[in-house]
Amino acid sequence: MSDIRIILPGSETVTLTGQTVDKLIRAGDGDAALLYLYILKTQGQKTSSEAAIALDKSKGWVSSAMAVLSRIGLVQLDTGTGGSAGAAYNDGTGIKESNLSKEPRQYTEQEVIKEILSGSDFSIVIEETQRRFGRKLTSDDMIRLFGIYDDLRLPPEVILLLITHCITESRKTGNGRLPGVRYIEKAAYDWEREGIYSLEKAEEYLKALEERKSIRGEIKKILQTGDREFSSTQKEYIDRWLDMGFKPDVIAVAYDKTMINTGKMAWRYMDTILANWHSKGLRTVQDVKEKDSSLRNRSADGYKSSETQKHGEPNLSEMERAQRILNKIKEE
Repeated sequence: MSDIRIILPGSETVTLTGQTVDKLIRAGDGDAALLYLYILKTQGQKTSSEAAIALDKSKGWVSSAMAVLSRIGLVQLDTGTGGSAGAAYNDGTGIKESNLSKEPRQYTEQEVIKEILSGSDFSIVIEETQRRFGRKLTSDDMIRLFGIYDDLRLPPEVILLLITHCITESRKTGNGRLPGVRYIEKAAYDWEREGIYSLEKAEEYLKALEERKSIRGEIKKILQTGDREFSSTQKEYIDRWLDMGFKPDVIAVAYDKTMINTGKMAWRYMDTILANWHSKGLRTVQDVKEKDSSLRNRSADGYKSSETQKHGEPNLSEMERAQRILNKIKEE
């Protein structure tokens, strides 16, 4: 493929070599292609935060797209001895330095005080947080909140909704205790990775969280775990299955198959079953019963227990075999 010249608004021109275009096409990732065009346009001199703002994406989106570009050789990531990450990009003519993996900005107490005294919306965040916590915030607390406000660019109303959510969750799981600001900071970065930058998106996200909790409750009954809470690893499995688009009834079929084949609840085994169905495009109970060969001879009511298979009603193939034997005896 020959080189491609893209003329941008303002008479700017970006050139992609044929080899680069081929790499992007083979990667099949539109996010990576968009980020690469941005890198070329800005000559790699913008940070991840600036790229996220310019493209109206999250830093997590930038990191994921960077990982794809790194895999196909258009970006080189390097971890320095101090733990900070550096980056370089290949514009088709050679390797050039980039600021895209620049570390998050570190703020000082003086910067925070100056922001508060300026009368910006950040002062409202501080006042409201202190009211909800019932105490004065420490310097470290205020610096962390300012990072959420300034570095992550979360609007004040989103930050306050986040704090309300963290207080509610902490009281549920922490014997009524209030969360620390570090906990809120971690949640803020989770929201940022999810692309939550507006009150509307935050409300949608919280609604989705509640719906997922309800579905987890259904799955808990299916897996017969009783009142015991799922571990973090088990939650990751369940969230992965839900992200694949599986509903509880399909997960129930996978659970039955796991119990029959292993005699126990084997999380990794069950995950393999569902991942296999997902790769084949199977999403409903009807899909898996039609396409999964191990289910074709099962009753419409689902799997029978291993004891039923051994001592109970014979399955269809056993009945057909018995009928063939009877027919042969009659012929003789």
